[in-house]
Amino acid sequence: MTQTMIAVQGLTKTYGPRVAIDHLNFGAKKGEILGFLGPNGAGKTTTMRILTGYMPPTTGTARIAGFHVVDDSLEVRQRVGYLPETVPLYNDMSVIDYLIYMGQLRRVPKVEDRAWEALEQVGMEDRADSFIGALSKGMRQRVGLAQAILHRPEVLILDEPTIGLDPTQVVEVRSLIQEIGKEHTVLLSTHILAEAQQLCDRVLIINKGRIIAEDTPENLQLRLQGGTRILVTVQGAPQESLLKRLRALDGIRLVTAGADGRVEIVAEEGREVRPQIARAVLESGHSLLEMRRAAMSLEEIFLQLIGGETEAEAAAGTAAEAPPEPAEDTPTEEA
Repeated sequence: MTQTMIAVQGLTKTYGPRVAIDHLNFGAKKGEILGFLGPNGAGKTTTMRILTGYMPPTTGTARIAGFHVVDDSLEVRQRVGYLPETVPLYNDMSVIDYLIYMGQLRRVPKVEDRAWEALEQVGMEDRADSFIGALSKGMRQRVGLAQAILHRPEVLILDEPTIGLDPTQVVEVRSLIQEIGKEHTVLLSTHILAEAQQLCDRVLIINKGRIIAEDTPENLQLRLQGGTRILVTVQGAPQESLLKRLRALDGIRLVTAGADGRVEIVAEEGREVRPQIARAVLESGHSLLEMRRAAMSLEEIFLQLIGGETEAEAAAGTAAEAPPEPAEDTPTEEA
């Protein structure tokens, strides 16, 4: 049975009257990369700080590898590697000296050998003697990642790990995260939705302190898409006659014309309509250049969920402002 490495139940954090996170419930198993998505101020960083023992929750519990983050704080810290969004580094130390120092604080055995191994993992062996203050932002991010994996943690918590990296470094860090995720549990906060779609086994979407969706990217696509999306490209602008012909096909739910000869079609889930579409395009006198299935991107899912929450809140607010009038047979008090 796969071990649960992160277990969160009813986790709540308040700052005076403000609720930062509100009764969160989620878990992650060994070898899983869990994406943590949400707009600024949604509660991602607060949750990560609680899981790393940086701050206690107001109510609720969180466990790492079975250890309570408050009651067993030292045990938890030995099993967690943390890369905050702003990496705490000592600018006047060399890279290797910094890692050795951090390893000594964590009581890592054979600390010097392990520091060099971590440097190799993040591809910075050639910058070992460089002063941290002289490094680029991307290089500093890599140093932060090296300190997070230095003690071989069972759980790795990464807050925006690729921020500030150039495209080549982004690819390298993503590959490293995927490799780490084979043997460890990774909780990954990112605003780059394509990154979460590429890296994560599951995603949590959080908004205003509450989890509003939790599933694999693929299952979220199926749940929200409500049908099969097909993108068709024809030569020239699609004529209205083509659009009418497509809309009349059995199993077609929506046809939308875009720019550059593109037509987006939503068909009923499970219906194979591509032969009918191809025939309709050719019979209408167009040349068919491309036809392919298209899933919703994680960005579209994210915006749809967040937008749905906003609309629901607006509706609730309107209802609150206009309470129902009393029934005619119900007596009312006079002022």
